[in-house]
Amino acid sequence: MNIKKHWVDYIHSLQDNICAALEAEDGKATFVEDLWVRPEGGGGKTRVIANGNVFEKGGVNTSAVEGVVTDAMRNQLKLPTQYIDKELSWFACGLSLVLHPINPFVPTVHCNYRMFELYDSSSKEGGQEGLIDRWFGGGTDLTPYYLFDDDAIHFHGTYKNVCDQFDASFYPTFKKQCDDYFVNYHRNNERRGIGGIFYDYQRPSSTKDVDFWMNFGQGCGNAFTDAYLPIVSKRKNFSYTAEQKHWQEIRRGRYTEFNLVHDRGTLFGLRTNGRIESILMSLPPTVRFEYNYQPVAGSEEDKLLQACLNPLNWI
Repeated sequence: MNIKKHWVDYIHSLQDNICAALEAEDGKATFVEDLWVRPEGGGGKTRVIANGNVFEKGGVNTSAVEGVVTDAMRNQLKLPTQYIDKELSWFACGLSLVLHPINPFVPTVHCNYRMFELYDSSSKEGGQEGLIDRWFGGGTDLTPYYLFDDDAIHFHGTYKNVCDQFDASFYPTFKKQCDDYFVNYHRNNERRGIGGIFYDYQRPSSTKDVDFWMNFGQGCGNAFTDAYLPIVSKRKNFSYTAEQKHWQEIRRGRYTEFNLVHDRGTLFGLRTNGRIESILMSLPPTVRFEYNYQPVAGSEEDKLLQACLNPLNWI
């Protein structure tokens, strides 16, 4: 089996399926597609939705890109020491999505699943014979503005069910990695949301081969609509006040801070001459940065903040 082609085909199919489901849920807006080519190699399909009944701004992007490993990439990827003196090339393919809803009772969501391959350029650049490393990564996490326990339990439960089909240790491990990754360390270790799962640098082994990790990534990718859309459907018609919209924009500011300061995917894209419009597509359309803003103690807004400061076990 051609691993690269199989993964690329899956990622494009996942993009089609998710976009169709989101359009049906929104009922008004449709995705606009922007095909782009990366000068150094490869390209992608950026699909953006905006000003709908449900989604104020969102994107479901795919890319399949390649190039030569630069010094900046070596540092960013923390490549093993045996690769330091080699001329290397790379290939990466994945799907990344972010959806920012209009209604503050509907959570923002992020999802990303990817495969990375590394080649020895002196062997056969970009060819299977030159393959020297491969790993998988991804995850899905939820960023609510108002915390509903049943929504959090449903979201986490959906991904626990997927994880348990592959390895019972995955959900607690990847849930903790998610809690520990999406953190604004500069704000007293405040999480940007209530997490989900996150994994990275998962290399095939004798016990978990490449098919295992591909199947796991596909299982997680396919679970996205089951995890997210029932929450959207339940909350999208809730009425809300200007004050609740204000709080949403305060929290969107935290989301923006994380993506620009800490997110590895954003930093990788910026350091590899990635397509800037696709990289920054994840940012919300409107945000607020107010000096020392604090919600009222004991309020629903404060309940959300406390959950971000102290991650909870939802299952």
